[in-house]
Amino acid sequence: IRLNSDGSNDSSFVTSGFDFSVNSIQVQTDGKILVGGGFSSYNGSTAYRVIRLNNNGTRDTSFSTTGFNSGGIINTLVLQDDGKILVGGSFDSFNGNTENYIIRLNSSGTKDTSFTTGTGFDNTVNSIAVQTDGKILVGGTFTSYKGVTTNKIIRLNTSGSKDTSFAIGTGFDYSVSTIALQADGKILVGGSFTTYNGVITDTFIRLNTGGTRDTSFNKGQIDNIIRTTEEQTDGKILIG
Repeated sequence: IRLNSDGSNDSSFVTSGFDFSVNSIQVQTDGKILVGGGFSSYNGSTAYRVIRLNNNGTRDTSFSTTGFNSGGIINTLVLQDDGKILVGGSFDSFNGNTENYIIRLNSSGTKDTSFTTGTGFDNTVNSIAVQTDGKILVGGTFTSYKGVTTNKIIRLNTSGSKDTSFAIGTGFDYSVSTIALQADGKILVGGSFTTYNGVITDTFIRLNTGGTRDTSFNKGQIDNIIRTTEEQTDGKILIG
């Protein structure tokens, strides 16, 4: 649904909706709307896990994709400044070809072949965040990328290769659900984890730009899973 600023239904956005969950929405600079989730149809027509809508809620037929495998789910969509689209989730194929948990699409909906992920991840991607330098932070339940151990978090170069300057040690012991970047480049991470690089923490942590724990971030104890976080313009941090 789209709401007006007062919370009422925006009747100019016309849709009978999806048949299953929507997990991520991104609005392009041209007003078109990218949607990802667990759905397989929109307004009664086939749409496997990803679709682009026009500003009025109709399907953008110029976004050409047959979608992700029927058992997969999209958890996160991120628009890059160049219009390309990073997609993460629990899928293992796209348009009938193997793609393990992450892919980058061109603005047309086709696969961006310059983003080379090889065998990809071994488990689900929950969150993606793009730094101002174009490097890509990825969090989830995975324990390896391209067959190399990396526990729940990794930073990729724009080409899809691992950024070896991001030193996480043994990483997290349990799932990362959300990653957000602060204005100063530090990295907020939330999830269900209890340790990072072998040191006890709770489910929310701030990392320095190189991947080390920011020990100046003293937030007190949090007693349950963190699923989302955002920094306000005044620097205060919302978590949910």
